[in-house]
Amino acid sequence: MAEKWDIVILGGGPGGYVAALRGAQLKKRVLLIEKDKVGGTCMNYGCIPTKYLLHQTKIFKEFKENKITEGSLEQMKCNWRIVQEEKGKAVERLIKGLEFILRKNGIEILKATASLKDERHVVANTQGEKKFFETEKIILATGSRPSELPFLKLNGKEVISSREALELESVPSKVIIVGAGAIGIEIGSIYARLGSDVTVLEILPTILPGCDNESVMRLERLLRKQGLKIYTQMKIEKSAIKEGKVLLSGTCLKDQSPFEFEGEKVLLATGRRPNSEDLHEKTSLISLNRAGFVEVNPRLETNIRGIYAIGDLIGGKLLAHKASHEGLVAAENAAGGKRSMDYKALPMAVFTEPEFASVGLTEEEAAERGIKPQVGLFSLQASSRALTMERQEGMVKILADENDRIIGAHILAPNASEIIAEVTLAINKGMKLRDLSSSIHIHPTLSEAVMEAAMKAKNEALHILNT
Repeated sequence: MAEKWDIVILGGGPGGYVAALRGAQLKKRVLLIEKDKVGGTCMNYGCIPTKYLLHQTKIFKEFKENKITEGSLEQMKCNWRIVQEEKGKAVERLIKGLEFILRKNGIEILKATASLKDERHVVANTQGEKKFFETEKIILATGSRPSELPFLKLNGKEVISSREALELESVPSKVIIVGAGAIGIEIGSIYARLGSDVTVLEILPTILPGCDNESVMRLERLLRKQGLKIYTQMKIEKSAIKEGKVLLSGTCLKDQSPFEFEGEKVLLATGRRPNSEDLHEKTSLISLNRAGFVEVNPRLETNIRGIYAIGDLIGGKLLAHKASHEGLVAAENAAGGKRSMDYKALPMAVFTEPEFASVGLTEEEAAERGIKPQVGLFSLQASSRALTMERQEGMVKILADENDRIIGAHILAPNASEIIAEVTLAINKGMKLRDLSSSIHIHPTLSEAVMEAAMKAKNEALHILNT
């Protein structure tokens, strides 16, 4: 006989475990099934280890370049073995903490692969044994995995995914990164700081495709200064592996000229594809779109009533915090609620130096919607706090519609991922420029630039000229 549960969740990543916690808070009996480790890709092999390595390599680079440092820097090295060991300890601490809080909330965790048997039954495979579960509601949160190219397949040695890139035992001398999205330029930054020769190849015209053009053009220039060799509009057509080296060749779309690059490691950072192939034990139940993502309505319910899907599995922007918020919504709906997802205030961040963060519409997207935005741009050249940090390369850009309602923000600055929260709240609550510009900000802080940008949109800025 199948065990009975109120909610069964397939996948214990940032969407699945948050859904489990919310379901338990709503007094539901919850089973969380995860084939690997709770926390998913983000906690174990993505967001968290990446940020740890970015932090440590930033400290190393800044110390070497600090103008007040004396003594021989030639002998100074980064102990990569210790960095990797400490990264592992940080991740393990988070996992243990998460497992503790899940169990304290009465959530049962089952390590197994799982699929849908039918609309109300789940089958789990653990160590060759099948277990069956009957449930009122199901939440699918099986995530995604790295994409490959037809002529360039992952082998875990010369051609690697972000997971292998974060676990390398030694620093490679020469790295080629295919794809200039967040994953590519963050990992590229890590290894460039450690002395690797890093080449980034992107088929589109700019890094971070789809982001604010003005901001990413500035960031691209800064990354080049930091040692990353960035080439855009590069169409890779062939690859070959010989004697531990990878050779990539193709055509530059700018002038149709051929190119050829050789590297010790090639990181494929060309996007991710959903883990949707094994959702069903036999007959396909859940509707997928052409790209393989699960189709859901605004309440995150699939074509089968009572079965919800969240996170990377449903597409859109593949962000851990998006998955977590969707987990909250899905769990509440599974418990009888009627919440809908609203993505108008979904922030994103790239943890380069400086960081880039964005929320809402870009100028290009506003124009496509027929909006003529008011734009307030404040350069960190006029920020006293940025001056004291010797980090004046960035900017804050605020967009508002004709009624002064804030519709977007794009920040290139140290700690931009923290600063963006203020504007995210403003967009979420439908606030106007005056709400930001009249709010008192601590001096001296980088967040003052948000206030100044809002003021600049009305030509009322204090520390830059209004023209």
